[in-house]
Amino acid sequence: MFNQLSGINALLYYAPRVFELAGAGADSALLQSIAIGGTNLLFTIGALFLIDRFGRKPLLYIGSILCAAALLLVGYQLESANPDGTLILVGLLGFIAAFAVSQGAVIWVFISEVFPSAVRGKGQALGSTTHWVMAAAITWAFPVFAASVGGWVFAFFGAMMLLQFFWTWKAMPETNGVALEDMDLGSAQA
Repeated sequence: MFNQLSGINALLYYAPRVFELAGAGADSALLQSIAIGGTNLLFTIGALFLIDRFGRKPLLYIGSILCAAALLLVGYQLESANPDGTLILVGLLGFIAAFAVSQGAVIWVFISEVFPSAVRGKGQALGSTTHWVMAAAITWAFPVFAASVGGWVFAFFGAMMLLQFFWTWKAMPETNGVALEDMDLGSAQA
């Protein structure tokens, strides 16, 4: 759920529109959208090398804080009297980078590891369904909220990332280094 409450798909699907709201021309908005995709690709590849080295929770902690900071910056800039397009681009690229290294990669690994063998298939199905239902809801709702509250929709996404930090801290076990068979025994450490 938090993966989508970050606003990731809203940004990926509506990036040119977001950049136009920031004052970019149509051509510039399309080029900036390409920068978003390239950043996502590079940092997702980077996550492959970090996820087993540092663990799932540390990546989520760092990603939650960096995503929140970047999204709050974007929301603030979009609502300021004189938004700085460079700061908006930096904030959005920073968000994409932090997201890709953290929850963009972690959730798919986490849902494949956290469930005991007896319910792993159902658990993965539930996790994936929750992800895509939330993706559809956020994608549908984003234009409505962006039109009514403007850049503050990004502040909402940032606040959700702060909530994700606390959820990770209090509710999520660390699955790195725990054998799948041991999930049945509750060996994952919170």
